[in-house]
Amino acid sequence: MGEGDHEAHGDDMERKADKKLSGWGLFGSQYDAAADLYYGAATFFKLAKSWSRAASVYTKIANCHLKLDSKDEAASAYADAANCYKKFSPHEAARALDQAVVLFLEVRRLAMAARYCRDAGVIYQQEKDLVMASDYLERAADLFDDEGQTCQSNVIKHEIAEIAAQLGRYPKAAEIFEEIARQSIKSKLLKYSVRAVLLNAGICQLCIADGVAMQKSFARYQEIDPTFWGTREHKLLADLAASMDYGDVARFTDAVREFDVVTRVDPWRTILLLRAKDELEKQENDDDEDDLT
Repeated sequence: MGEGDHEAHGDDMERKADKKLSGWGLFGSQYDAAADLYYGAATFFKLAKSWSRAASVYTKIANCHLKLDSKDEAASAYADAANCYKKFSPHEAARALDQAVVLFLEVRRLAMAARYCRDAGVIYQQEKDLVMASDYLERAADLFDDEGQTCQSNVIKHEIAEIAAQLGRYPKAAEIFEEIARQSIKSKLLKYSVRAVLLNAGICQLCIADGVAMQKSFARYQEIDPTFWGTREHKLLADLAASMDYGDVARFTDAVREFDVVTRVDPWRTILLLRAKDELEKQENDDDEDDLT
């Protein structure tokens, strides 16, 4: 059976479902019957790769379940619609996920609401709408916290912090990374990741370009993880902070290069370090101009 045949079967089942809704049923039975036919139609449309039609039918399914006051089922149908919309319209997918989240919250299924908040956040991230991405990811993290799923929450908070830094919200990003480090140090499984998290917090502090605040940060990092002092991550931050204090671009570059030989500097860190270096170069150029006057 080809894609054309699948779509024809979908057409037929959707028409039958529409006809059911135009009829009368006892205790809303027409909505149950129509939903079953719509599910069949959606399956055929997906087989035909007719994603827009499948998404439309899943929305009809959601409406049927809402008529039956079955919010759980309606939310799941919106999530199915979102999966189809992802194939051709990310923003429509995010909108459908938001409808699913609203319904899951109404029936107090917080973990499901959190999951789909995160999915919406990921879509906005891919679409480069970092403000909307952050909003949805923050909602997801809060909901996972409410459910006691700390590990899931911390993973998402890490993403939120990275986005905050990309948006230039360095104090917020640094604060979130420190919070993650405080929670992770208590876990036997996560405590070995704390150095990397504190490095991220420190890089955000470097972008603020406040030497006093940086030194206070070092004291907090030592309090969070007493083993942090003397690590490669600590040495990198100390060298970078010193280079910022002295306006030494070469020392900054050498410190990053030396660290990168052993531990690859990932793209997110690279972006922030380049921003800090740009500020350092501006400071150096300003100093040179002052010397000429």
